[in-house]
Amino acid sequence: MYQPAIDLAAITAIDMHVHIEVDDHGHASLPEPLVAAVSKYFRTDGPRPAVEAVAQYYRERNMAAVVFTVDARTQLKHPPLSSADIARAAAEHADVLIPFGSVDPRTGEAALELATRLIEDEGVRGFKFHPTVQGFDPSQEQYAPLWALIERAGVPAVFHTGQTGIGAGTPGGYGLRLGLSNPMLLDPIAADFPDLQIIMAHPSVPWQDEALSVATHKHNTWIDLSGWSPKYFPAELVRYANSMLKHRVLFGTDYPLITPDRWLRDVAATDLKPEVLPGILKDNAARLLCLAR
Repeated sequence: MYQPAIDLAAITAIDMHVHIEVDDHGHASLPEPLVAAVSKYFRTDGPRPAVEAVAQYYRERNMAAVVFTVDARTQLKHPPLSSADIARAAAEHADVLIPFGSVDPRTGEAALELATRLIEDEGVRGFKFHPTVQGFDPSQEQYAPLWALIERAGVPAVFHTGQTGIGAGTPGGYGLRLGLSNPMLLDPIAADFPDLQIIMAHPSVPWQDEALSVATHKHNTWIDLSGWSPKYFPAELVRYANSMLKHRVLFGTDYPLITPDRWLRDVAATDLKPEVLPGILKDNAARLLCLAR
C-alpha cells in the first residue's frame, strides 16, 4: 500500500499533473486515433513513459510528481490503465511519486466500489477526472455520492477544465463535448461538499474568468497551471496568482506533453512574482497533500 516518503527539503517542486499514458505491457490509456490527435495538437511525438521511467525522470530533477490516468471506459469504449497498478508502482518510488486514482463516474455503484478499494487498499492520495473525455456533467446530482465518498476520505479531486487537445482535429472532435469542462460546473460541488478540495486543472480557456470566480468564492478550490506553457497564461490568471490566489495555485505540467524543464524556462518570461513561485512550485501542494509537517 502506498505511503509517501518524500523529503520536502530535498525537492524543488511538486508537479501536480503528470499523466501515465502506457502500462508495462504497452497498453495505452487512449485509443490510437486520440493518441495521434493529441500528439499533433501538442506538436510532440515523444515517448509515453510508464511509471518507473517517470519516477526516474523526476528523481533526476529533484522533483516529486502526482501521477494518474483517466478512466473513460464508457465514453471511449477503451479499457483504462489500472489505477491500482499505478499506485503499486508509485509505492516502489514513494520518494518522488504520489498516486491519484481515477474511476469512471458513469459506471455508478462500480465507481464507488473501485474508489473505495483504491483508497483503502492502495493508498491513493487523490482522484483525477476529465469530464469531457469521460463524457459526464460533474454538477449532476447522480454523481454526488462519489464526491461525498472522496470528501470523507479527505483526499483532493482534480478536474480537467477548459479546452482539451484530446480529440482536437478529429471528425466531430471524436464526439467529445468541451462544455462539460466549464469550471462553473464545479461550483455546485464546491458548495455542497465544502471539505472536498477541488483542483481545477489548467488555465481554463475560454472560461478563465469563470475559474477565477469559483476560486475566489469557494476556498476549497485550487488551480493548477498545467497544460500550457507559462508564456501563454492569461493575464488575469497571472494577476490572481500573484495576489489573492497565491496560496491556492499549483505547479503542474501535463507531462509528458509539456516538460517541467520547458515550464520552468518559460515561467521566467512571465509576470509571476519571484516571491510567489516557492508556494506555487512546492509549498501549496505540500499543504494540500498533507505532506508538510
